[in-house]
Amino acid sequence: MSALPPLPGAAIGSRPGALASSQWTRAAAPILIILVLAMMVLPLPTLLLDLLFTFNIALSIIVLLVALYTLKPLEFSVFPTILLVTTLLRLSLNVASTRVILLEGHTGPDAAGQVIEAFGHFLIGGNYAVGLIVFLILVIINFVVITKGAGRIAEVAARFTLDAMPGKQMAIDADLNAGLIREDEARARRQAIAAEADFYGSMDGASKFVRGDAIAGILIVVINIVAGLAIGMLQHDMSLGDATSTYVLLTIGDGLVAQIPALVVSTAAGIVVSRAGSEQDLSDQFIGQMFNRPQVLYITAGMIGLVGLIPGMPNLAFIAIAAGLGWTGWYMAQKQQLAAALPPPPPPTRAEPAEVGWNDVVPVDMLGLEVGYRLIPLVDRAQDGELLKRIRGIRKKVAQDLGFLVPAVHIRDNLELRPNAYRILLKGVDAGTGEVFPGMFLAINPGRVLGNLQGTATKDPAFGLPATWIEAGQRDQAQSLGYTVVDAGTVVATHLSNMIQSNAHELLGREETQSLLDHIAKDSPKLVEDLVPRVLNLTVVQRVLQNLLADGVHIRDMRSIIESLAEHGQKTQDAEELTTQVRVALGRAIMQSVFPGAGELPVIALDPTLEQMLTQMTQGRAGEKNDKGDKSGRGNEGAGLEPTLAENLLRQAAALAQTQEQSGQPAVLLVAPALRALLMRFLKRAVPQLKVISHAEIPDSRTIRVVAVLGGRG
Repeated sequence: MSALPPLPGAAIGSRPGALASSQWTRAAAPILIILVLAMMVLPLPTLLLDLLFTFNIALSIIVLLVALYTLKPLEFSVFPTILLVTTLLRLSLNVASTRVILLEGHTGPDAAGQVIEAFGHFLIGGNYAVGLIVFLILVIINFVVITKGAGRIAEVAARFTLDAMPGKQMAIDADLNAGLIREDEARARRQAIAAEADFYGSMDGASKFVRGDAIAGILIVVINIVAGLAIGMLQHDMSLGDATSTYVLLTIGDGLVAQIPALVVSTAAGIVVSRAGSEQDLSDQFIGQMFNRPQVLYITAGMIGLVGLIPGMPNLAFIAIAAGLGWTGWYMAQKQQLAAALPPPPPPTRAEPAEVGWNDVVPVDMLGLEVGYRLIPLVDRAQDGELLKRIRGIRKKVAQDLGFLVPAVHIRDNLELRPNAYRILLKGVDAGTGEVFPGMFLAINPGRVLGNLQGTATKDPAFGLPATWIEAGQRDQAQSLGYTVVDAGTVVATHLSNMIQSNAHELLGREETQSLLDHIAKDSPKLVEDLVPRVLNLTVVQRVLQNLLADGVHIRDMRSIIESLAEHGQKTQDAEELTTQVRVALGRAIMQSVFPGAGELPVIALDPTLEQMLTQMTQGRAGEKNDKGDKSGRGNEGAGLEPTLAENLLRQAAALAQTQEQSGQPAVLLVAPALRALLMRFLKRAVPQLKVISHAEIPDSRTIRVVAVLGGRG
């Protein structure tokens, strides 16, 4: 056997290297933080200190340049973390250099390394007072001006961003509903809005690091000077002048080598948070907006030139600057005149709007679930929403119970709903609504509880039972009182499951019916082939299956259903008559679902007089239907009944059904086969818990017992 060729574009052996690189990248940040913290404890040689101080300066310059070339703040979203890391690095270097200064400072100015010595000599010229003043000025600039301003900008930007979030979210949803953007683009824009608020909030907090660093720098300098003088004079027998010359020089050099990178990073922070959204970098914006008006440059050049002519003024400097500004204004004016003399570019050809096509027609989802924004975590895949798993479980359970695969549930958020509300859609139409509260529990009163609960009174959205929303701490108390306690996700899942069960017949379309027959044909191809399309077409089969589901009968036993349809389909094409015959074939399953076990069946019978009258009425309508050629099999519920009689029947049926339920027995009405469909439609909406079965559906092995009569007097 030959080995399979490698996939196109894939280099053999590249995957292990990429994996190793990814592992090193993930480990880089923890290793860096650990090393920075270790510098506060472990002594470092002077050569390593020089390298680390140089690295700190280079890192601050990199941060500044990245901030200058960043177009939008979110492009540098890691900046708050970098601000913390660089601050921690500077403090660690201060601790490490302090240790070296105090231990080895008596040996000379180069005791703490060449970088500190260079800053002490070159930048301050060896003058301690000048060095101390320069250091304090740098700290004041960093602490009072740059850091405070950047922090204030970040604070205000975070507040305004949070206030604008609802409006931006509504604008995104409006664009999505109008079809201007797709759902993935809307999701990306929502994430960008949230990331922007998080960024400015993080920058507001990160600015406190730099302010604390400035305070720590002052304290470190004071401690180093005092401790250095004490150690030099008491431990190493140095004179006050020698100790001052050595330790103050080293301390100020150490402070400057730390504060200059801090000033650079703080400047970068101010630049990042003060940038307005633009597609140009800072240099293009600065030049384009400051020097693009020749009139401004001419006036400025004239004023500077006049000041330069005043006796005693540095004439050369003022006149040179005035000449430079005047030349810049002339150059910009010539450039604008040249641009105006060029022929205008042809206007962009406006693309004709695309013709409306079938792609603009959005199909209606068979099943949909819309949630308010506070319920998004329940259905967000990125947050491992628990409701997603429950919905998959519901579809699996419904498929096992009913015998066919229901369509997928399309989930979306809807800002028009209340924050905690949800809505179930069936073919785009509102089929059920509710309101749940994540983190709380719904205590449902099943009818027999031992006490009341403190909370928000409501009703179970699935079954309409009285319920109360309670805190998590009341869960055990509610269960001990006899309440059924469920969480928010379970409430939505139960409501959705009940809605699917109640409307299963509407969810079985032609596609689902064909898929069901194709699935059966894999194991029994001849069985399906003999039925569709030889005996019945797909529409009739679908209608029969829908009738069964509407009556609460599952269609798991498709073999018996297909065999019954094949047998009786040669005699009639009427879906109602075929449904009656199929129910007879499924009699055992129907009885098992209504009366589990093998005992006798307590049923409600129909008054003989009423049954005879309804039979005659049904036969008369059947004759009219045959004369008109009506094959729909649909009748008007209660047609032919006097209004008073119909009202009495509904009232009696409801009372008898309630009596049966209170006694712990199912409410079942036993009628003749010809009347079952008529009475089922008549009683279904008013008394949904009453099951209507015919004599032909009861197996010979089961016995019945009449416990009440419907339609009798009294």
